[in-house]
Amino acid sequence: MPDTSPTRMNLIAWRSQLGLAVRGTELLEKKRDALVQEFLTNAHEAIEIRKQLYKAAREAHRTIVLARSFDGPENVETLSLGMPVRFDAQTEMENVWGIKVPRLLVSFSKEPVMSPLGVGGRTIAAQAAFQNLCTVLVRVANSEARLRRIAEEIKKTARRVNALQQVVIPGTRGQIRFIQQALDQLEQEDIFRLKRIKGKLEARDATKSGG
Repeated sequence: MPDTSPTRMNLIAWRSQLGLAVRGTELLEKKRDALVQEFLTNAHEAIEIRKQLYKAAREAHRTIVLARSFDGPENVETLSLGMPVRFDAQTEMENVWGIKVPRLLVSFSKEPVMSPLGVGGRTIAAQAAFQNLCTVLVRVANSEARLRRIAEEIKKTARRVNALQQVVIPGTRGQIRFIQQALDQLEQEDIFRLKRIKGKLEARDATKSGG
């Protein structure tokens, strides 16, 4: 590693970088583990919401079949095409371990959009069932978007951990070993030179004493 000067200052600097890399790895591992736990928790919730979706879809299908049977398919179709949809939709950003996750909020009007005097009860029930289905669909979309973002962050964090563990930390330790070995060699050379100087001085002093 010829680009690194074997000095004490560089040794201290590389050791400091190693400490930062190790601490950074530990923090990222904790974040990754927390995200995995969050993912598993949300995955269980997503499964339950999916079950609610299947139940809501079956109920919506059942009610529309009954409405078409009792109120007539033409009447149901005409009412569905001419019926206004009253709802409010907003978006917000949710923070999950530093991850920004978009969330859609949808609420339907509680007021009936069809008068029960001119519409059969089966059609009104179908309307309510399909509104409930739309509400559950939004919940499914939010849940799966959250899972996707968490999964992406887990992969990103895992790549950073691997880079630190397999590239940065080994490379930093290699730099430290190189500098330490070079400094040890310089120290041995200094000791050898000092011994030679000491030997020459002692030999000179002995010659003077003998003369």
